[in-house]
Amino acid sequence: MTYEGEVNASAFILAEGWALSYKILPDGDRQIVDFQIPGDFLGLRSILFRTADHNIEAATRIEASEVLTSDILDGFRNAPRLATAILWAASRDEAMVVEHLVNLGRRSAEERMTHMLLELGARLKLIGMGDMTGFDCPLTQYHLADALGLSAVHVNRILRRLREDGLLTFQKGRVVFDDFDRVRELAGFNMAYLDQEEPFLR
Repeated sequence: MTYEGEVNASAFILAEGWALSYKILPDGDRQIVDFQIPGDFLGLRSILFRTADHNIEAATRIEASEVLTSDILDGFRNAPRLATAILWAASRDEAMVVEHLVNLGRRSAEERMTHMLLELGARLKLIGMGDMTGFDCPLTQYHLADALGLSAVHVNRILRRLREDGLLTFQKGRVVFDDFDRVRELAGFNMAYLDQEEPFLR
């Protein structure tokens, strides 16, 4: 959909499906920066910075609405509530990036995995696509590996260990939190950084 270095790329609002943002390293390795779910912006920085600084591609079949630069600027001028919503979305994205950096730099492999799955679950709960029991998830072990800085073999080993310990199960496209409280404790997960309630709804 969007490629790093692309000039005057469009932004989109994802209406259906999952997408992913990533960077490709010189040796061909991929680092997934984030996963996008319905309601998320795709490529907002690309239109504000004029040049895309990362790649975006669909992880599933998607539907998205294009957002023009003029729409964004008009929104800031004429619709304060819309401008607030855009600022909130950008701020939450930044907060998630901070947590992802902590994941990669300081958390163990098990903590990274559980934290990321809890974050996805919390985001999906906001849009009615998940709850404390779990959520449908189309991601592969290769997606998880590239997001968490692990190998696919290591991801498989971690998921097996979490399942055998009665914490969570990720099979057949669904994440099930077998013991939500223990998973949250292991991850050290505090969802305050997600600030799930948009300020214009308060």
